[in-house]
This record gives sequence, structure tokens and C-alpha cells, in this order.
Amino acid sequence: MKLPYILIVDDDLQVLRAIQQDIRNQYRNDYKVAATGSALEALELIKALKLRNETVALFISDQRMPEMEGIPFLEKAHALFPFAKKILLTAYSDIEAAIRAINLVKLDYYLQKPWHPPEEKLFPIVTDLLNEWHALYKPQQDALRIIGFQWSPKSHRLKEFLSGNLVPYLWLDVERDADAERYLVSAQVSKSALPLAVLKDGAFLTDPSLAELAGRIGLQSKASKEMYDVLIIGAGPAGLAASVYGSCEGLRTVLIEKSNPGGQASSSARIENYLGFPTGLSGAELTQRAIAQTLRFGTEVLTPQEVKTITVKDGYKITEMMDGSLIHSKTIVIASGVAYKKLDIPGMDQFSGSGVYYGSASVEAHACRNEIIYIVGGGNSACQAAMYMSQFCKEVNIVIRRDALSQTAAHYLVENIRNAPNIRVIPNTDVIGCAGSTVLENITFKNTLTGEEKTLPAKALFVYIGMKPGTDWLNDLVLKNEKGFIITGNNLLQEKTYHTFWKLPREPYMPETSIPGIFASGDVRFEAMTGISSAVGEGAMAIRFVRKYLQEI
Repeated sequence: MKLPYILIVDDDLQVLRAIQQDIRNQYRNDYKVAATGSALEALELIKALKLRNETVALFISDQRMPEMEGIPFLEKAHALFPFAKKILLTAYSDIEAAIRAINLVKLDYYLQKPWHPPEEKLFPIVTDLLNEWHALYKPQQDALRIIGFQWSPKSHRLKEFLSGNLVPYLWLDVERDADAERYLVSAQVSKSALPLAVLKDGAFLTDPSLAELAGRIGLQSKASKEMYDVLIIGAGPAGLAASVYGSCEGLRTVLIEKSNPGGQASSSARIENYLGFPTGLSGAELTQRAIAQTLRFGTEVLTPQEVKTITVKDGYKITEMMDGSLIHSKTIVIASGVAYKKLDIPGMDQFSGSGVYYGSASVEAHACRNEIIYIVGGGNSACQAAMYMSQFCKEVNIVIRRDALSQTAAHYLVENIRNAPNIRVIPNTDVIGCAGSTVLENITFKNTLTGEEKTLPAKALFVYIGMKPGTDWLNDLVLKNEKGFIITGNNLLQEKTYHTFWKLPREPYMPETSIPGIFASGDVRFEAMTGISSAVGEGAMAIRFVRKYLQEI
């Protein structure tokens, strides 16, 4: 645990040195002691300590100082460290002011100069105050802090990114958390510049981009090698599995992820049907295990990074990133997965990130405590989200178009939801509108059987409908079907143009695309089986054929 501070301020340097020496000799094993002759300098130090998540246990301040008197100084110090104890150093003529300060700044003690001998007149008082402070003190978690508005798309973007990359952070809502305002004062940042990211070392970033934040917290975004055996695009279950098997078999492997490792699986609150985990595990836990495993084998994980274009020259693949950097590889595995389809109704785009979320239940669960929320979709992901949210929310409503949840979700999830007292299934219903001032306030529903419309208040709407492959960035590089899924293997043989693009004497391998050496894996591949277990198998299978391809060249 970090040692808390005792901060001493007195413009009389002789007095300052004397009390600093006494305090340091007595308390240096348990406290850091800082001293300054300037009240303004002390305030700057206090702001820096706040940003570094340090703690001040005791302020000792002289009353008569030219820059600022002691009482106004303690008032400003109290605003940043309200639980710190406060001692005012006074001359006899300042006693009346000291008495007033007891009510004005909650002064704990006023100490007349001189205080010698300290064993009688200083240490007993300081020790009692420090013991009282310790009795109520709760150590703060030493982590990155994000300060912002709860229902802000910018805040949601940062929280989702950090959660997805398994970076510990503390969230402070500027409208609810008193400590949030203290960070703004310390950083001298206005609310219009939020969100604010306060790093462990006390540095801070206002409204940072994901790339900027990633660089400051130590995530790698640049490749270190000139050539890789395999470049994997997408760090969902398929991409992570491919990276693990690629690296453990000795291939120089680089894994690229544009936002959150784990893909959709990372947002699953509880996965109960994954082989080998009888009590279940969360998507975040599965992702963490997979990342730790692939890093141990030597995979380079680059995030946030996004592919701009891929070109092929003499059989080698040249991948240009959005930041202009190039990565050269012998093969590529595309595992960019799928995303939830957007709900195309009035108001959805306006409230995206400020009440409307695609997935992200685990990120926003605490913000929805004791609220009424709605989940659109009846698949396994929607049901897992509902079970998780039911631990926090007053009421969770699952909105589905079909007659019953059993038509779309796994049996064990249907049973769990049936037994949850605060989860309600609303069948035969569409969401047709969202409304509010600056954040989501109500949702309009339509019964598909009767046509009846109803508008109800809601704090949040989580969307889990349909799947759209993440292949728009590929353009016409490889063959895709009309829905955007990548065509591979034997399905390429059925294309009329097959002989115009495939010139090798062998047929395409099962996960191989229309370009030799570029493979597709997981949900993005046409006719691939869905589900986390299947995606992991697809990733492992892709590496098997990557090795066969590398043996040919």
C-alpha cells in the first residue's frame, strides 16, 4: 500500500524546518512527509497528489502567510482531500480566527507556537488525529480512472474499450460521484472536455482517442518484425485460437484487433456450455485466459489497429493499417467475426451510447442498477445478458418477435430465465421508436398480432438481433456471398469464375479464400458453424492449413 502524506505549509522557513524535522523523525516509517513555504505551491502539489491517486492524512498549515492565509488554504485543500485531518499553526493573536475555523473548515486542532517539547505538545495531538483518520480510511484502488457523464457515447466508448482489453479501471460519474469533481479541479479540466482519463502516474488525457489511450497504458499497436508467417485479423474466439495454435507451432504470428479482444464472446456475462467449465465462465474470463496463453507462446497482439487494404505481391501479403504502417506476411487468417445488426428505427442512432447499446451489458450493468431496462433479441447472447443484468436491475424485459423464447434460445437459458423473478419475456413485439431529450427516456413497442402500440419509460435498451459479417473493409479482395460472408474451400468450385481466379494445380483448402494463402475462420466464413466452441475449432483448423500452404512455397 502507498504511504499516505503529511503535508506541512509555513512561510517562515525556520519554523517549517523545525516542524518538518520533528514530524519526519516521529512518523517517517508510516507516512511520507512533504513541506513547502508557499501555500500556492502546496495547492499545486495537492492537485498532483490527487491525480496520482495518493492520499493525504494530515495538513499542517500556518495561519499568517503572505500568499494565502492558512484558513483559506485548508478550505481549498479540504475540497480535494475531505477526509484529511487539519491542524492550524497559530500565534496567540490568531486564536480567535482558529476558533472560527473549527466550524468554517472543520478544523481538527489549532496548535500554538512554539510546540516544544514535541513529545508533550505535538506528537500526542498528531498521533490521535492520525489514528482517528486511519480508523475511517479506506485505501483507494490503484488503477486508471475514467471521469465522465454516465450516458455519454464518448464515455461508453472508453469503458467498452478498456473492459474489452481487460484493463482495470475505475469509473466516476461526474454527476453522482463527489470525487469526480475533485479530479476535474486537480486537472483544471472543465466538464465540456470530458471524458477525462487519469493515468496511474498522475498524467491525464481529455477526450482521448482509443489509439492515444492505448499507447499511454502500454498496449502494443506497432509490429516489431519485418515479416510474419501468419497475420490474423480479429481477436475473437476464432482469431485467438488461431494465434495460440500458430505461435505454439513455431510460426511468427501477429494478431490485429481494432477494438476489443474476445469479440462478441467477451461481452457474455456467463457461458455455461463451454467444454471443461462445468460451473461456467464469463466471456471476459475466457478472453483473458486466451490472451495470456497466446502471449506466452510469443504472439504479438496489436490493438487498437484496423486494416485499410491488403495487397498481394509475388505471393506475399502486404497489409496496410489505418495509421499508414505496413505489415508483411506469408499468409493471412481473416477472423473479423460478426456484429449485431443495427435496429433501424427512429431515435436509435441519436441515443447510441447514451441509453442504446449493441451488446455491452457487462460494461453498463452497474449504471442500470435498480432501473427498468429492455433487451431486444431472443438468442443465447440476449438471454445471457438478461441473466447478468437481472443481478443489478429492478426489472429486465426481453422483447422478442416470436411466440416463445424456447424457439430461439438454449433450453438451460430458457429455464434459468423462467426462474428469475425480475425477468419478463414480452413475445410477439417489435421496438418501433426511442425518444428522450439528451439520453434515452422511453421506448415505443408494437404488438405484431394486434397492432397495439405502447410507450413505456426505460433507462437502457440493449440490442442483440441478427448478425452482420465484419467484411465491408475487404471490398472485392476475396469472394463473398450476397450477405458478405467469405466463400472458401469447396464452395469456391461452384463459382462460375473459379478458373479465372484459381490457378494452382490443387483445389482450395477448406478455409482458404479465392486468394491462395488468405484464409477465413469463424463466423465470418460462409457455412461455418456458429458458437464459441465452433469458432475455436475453426481457428485451430485454419492454422493446420496455413502450415500446409507454407510447406508449398
